[in-house]
Amino acid sequence: MSAEALTENSPASDFWLGVRASIPTVVAASPFALLFGALAVDNGMSVTEATLMSATIYGGASQMVGIELFGHQVAPWLIVLSIFAVNFRHVLYSASVGPRLAHWPPIKQAIAYFFLVDPQYAEAEVKSERGEEVTFVWYMGMALPIYILWVALSAAGATFGGLIPNPHAIGLDFLLPIYFLGLVTEFRDRPLWLPVVLISAAASILAYKFVGSPWHVSIGAAAGIVFAAAMPKRGAAL
Repeated sequence: MSAEALTENSPASDFWLGVRASIPTVVAASPFALLFGALAVDNGMSVTEATLMSATIYGGASQMVGIELFGHQVAPWLIVLSIFAVNFRHVLYSASVGPRLAHWPPIKQAIAYFFLVDPQYAEAEVKSERGEEVTFVWYMGMALPIYILWVALSAAGATFGGLIPNPHAIGLDFLLPIYFLGLVTEFRDRPLWLPVVLISAAASILAYKFVGSPWHVSIGAAAGIVFAAAMPKRGAAL
């Protein structure tokens, strides 16, 4: 590729900036994808079914909830409702990032929303806050490596996961909380970040104890939103 093709603001340069932004997520999500594949087979799925689930649903936390419920022969409507509860945050993601993508053609917006996972949202928000345009080329440059590696490593985990006798014993299941904690800290410079996080965490813990999983995810998020909305704006406070 010529030097001119990678000049600043060129589509090729924008794409590779997206690829570079995906690297930390690929590294962090790789063990989690392997774990999902292994647990999916352990809960009765075939390698093909586990791979297709990653390729079509493409939602790490909701996939984990789904396979756990599949393994317990839970009613289908309850599985759908539980997955919706876990993924309700994506409704908020799309509402927040939507204005950044409003000028895109509808087909590009539809593609973008399919790939709107947690790190994709976080990086798009950070990029926008820096005053940079969120372009489709950059967006896909970040999205494609994460998606391809997620599906491929899910298949690998499903194929070779039996070599790990007990994934929980070595703490692989703790990767998800660490992963989300890293995403949350990306926004630590925002006003009221710490109080909102503490309120959300407290509400989530209480909901986990008294309501149960996976509802604690949505209840914790809702508590944080209500608290943030109730706080006076900085301009009004001054």
